[in-house]
Amino acid sequence: MSGLRSILSGAAAGAAGTTALNAVTYLDMAVRARPTSSTPEDTVEKLADRAHVQIPGAGEDRDNRLAGLGPLAGIATGVGVGTLLGLARGLGWRPSPAMGAVVATVLVLIGANGPMTALGLTDPREWDLDAWLTDVVPHVVYGAVTAATLDGLDD
Repeated sequence: MSGLRSILSGAAAGAAGTTALNAVTYLDMAVRARPTSSTPEDTVEKLADRAHVQIPGAGEDRDNRLAGLGPLAGIATGVGVGTLLGLARGLGWRPSPAMGAVVATVLVLIGANGPMTALGLTDPREWDLDAWLTDVVPHVVYGAVTAATLDGLDD
């Protein structure tokens, strides 16, 4: 697979995985009447503060921008991890389907939770079982869908 095709296949696989992750998350919210997490928006806000970048607006306008930027950051993470995996495949890395799913899951968990943890917004060591399941299950689905999509897009 050529370099550009590998990158594009990875991005497509990451987008498919991200869609699956979001679907599982929103289904969980609908079934259990669970509220949305504010950590994606909080992460964007803290990163912007640290980078000395102003998020335009005040009050509700600014809050609405953050409500859009948080999920966009998640999409960028999912597509970015897929792109990285596609690039690795283009360089010859061909894991088994199970190993590909595990690697995709671990990378997206680090990409999603690493910044939140580093910024002090969450501490996975303090999560209870429900919090772990709420976080891990959608990321496992991401890993499985991303790996399967990459396998399906191979020549």
